[in-house]
Amino acid sequence: MSSLALTTAPTAAHAPAQPLAESVVQSVDWLAVAPPTIAAVVGLAVLVTDLFVDDTKKTLLGWTSVAGLALSLLALVPLLDGDRATFCLSGSPDVCSYTADRFTLVIQFMVLGGALLAALLSMTALKDNRRELPAGEFWFLLLSSAAGAALLPAARDLATLVVALEVASLPAFALVGIRHGDKRSSEAALKFFLSSVTATAVSLLGISFIYATTGTLYLTQIADRVQNVDGQLHTVTQTGVVLTLIGFAFKTAAVPFHFWVPDTYVGAPLPVAAYLSVVGKAVGFSGLILVTVVALPSYADVWGPALAALAALTMTVGNVGALRQRSTRAYSAVRLLAWSSVGQAGYLLVPIAAAAYTDDAERAIGSTVAYALMYAAVNLGAFAVAALVGRTRTLNRVSDYRGLYASSPLTALLLGFFLLCLAGLPPGIIGLFAKVTVFSVAIDAGLGWLAVVMAVNVVIALFYYLQWTALLFRAPEGEPEPHRVPAPLTLAIALTGIVGIALSGAPQLILRFADTALF
Repeated sequence: MSSLALTTAPTAAHAPAQPLAESVVQSVDWLAVAPPTIAAVVGLAVLVTDLFVDDTKKTLLGWTSVAGLALSLLALVPLLDGDRATFCLSGSPDVCSYTADRFTLVIQFMVLGGALLAALLSMTALKDNRRELPAGEFWFLLLSSAAGAALLPAARDLATLVVALEVASLPAFALVGIRHGDKRSSEAALKFFLSSVTATAVSLLGISFIYATTGTLYLTQIADRVQNVDGQLHTVTQTGVVLTLIGFAFKTAAVPFHFWVPDTYVGAPLPVAAYLSVVGKAVGFSGLILVTVVALPSYADVWGPALAALAALTMTVGNVGALRQRSTRAYSAVRLLAWSSVGQAGYLLVPIAAAAYTDDAERAIGSTVAYALMYAAVNLGAFAVAALVGRTRTLNRVSDYRGLYASSPLTALLLGFFLLCLAGLPPGIIGLFAKVTVFSVAIDAGLGWLAVVMAVNVVIALFYYLQWTALLFRAPEGEPEPHRVPAPLTLAIALTGIVGIALSGAPQLILRFADTALF
């Protein structure tokens, strides 16, 4: 026995070594994972550098962060040649955890672009509130959240999806409550944290049910295996689908899981509120699309009606909430944008719900992506102007915008343009076309009732958008107060204005996503 063991031991030790190494260690496509990786590495570098930088030179951390996000955006360019994937199963090279396809690149562009604009807004906020906002921690948290948000649309298994979701969310909790000694900020962070943790717990329970019935975490394998689930486990699978949807409904601020939005936007630093309104929504909606359309198309009869009902409820409650805001109430401008973002989330849900009722699910998802790109550009622009006005009018009421044209004509014109885009009125052509695209998808899918609900809500939204726009051009009360615009804030407003105007002049740049395959 001992001699046999001695003679066979070396063979047993060395023979399987090479195949085992090949099955465990795999090459990583660093080009594919470059966008989120660059953001993460720059975030760590900024955190370490903060230890050695004098307080008078903290602005360097901000410009480094802006440069890192710009570099992450540039890393998307080499990926335009074709789909790439990495972290694949050794026996199934088409089953991967990370895929850089067209859908991934579009969402990553929106996420990283939104983070870049939020970073430009943050540079002015950090300079104005140096004592309340620690620079090093702020930039590290923002870049970490952006890295997680950029990772999520590329995730093609549920484990990576959940990890990316939490990497995007956890730093955001701290960003909301980062103001030192501000009770409103702390309360907002607590509400945001509790609601998000609840959402994560519910999602994980639903994902565990799906994993239990399919035996896999990969989205494409789930789509195949879930169709052949044992009849006795059918109810468990349906429960898993519903719980997963509830979890993502929190992330997308869908009604009735929206209660954290107004207080969180008001309590957070304004650049963080702008970041959450765009990047936070991109994270939630991309995750929702991957779970429903990619992983669970055979359960469209479960998630389709649920999302249609959520869309109708969300757009109605959001627009009515915005309509009820009093212009003289403290922070009413930010609250109006917060409720408006809830209403816009309802519009974004419509094409995803329509994907359950049509054979051309990719076109429906393309409509959501097109609308999200329009919303991201103009909503960030509106928040940028709000950040400018908030520098001199700290209560940031809607009434504070009266006569803005007299003191800052170009700024007032741009804000009016952004609001008209959100309303879907000329000259905001891109907003009008995006809404028409969503209407078309709903009608083609046989959801005429949902298109009617959306039409009614668009009319409701016209009132408060036009009311705010008209206020910009009214005679000011007292002497016009000029608004000094710092360079980063000027750049942010200019970029969003250029993008919004360019897209209104050539809406096909975005709307072509509604007519082409994304996956």
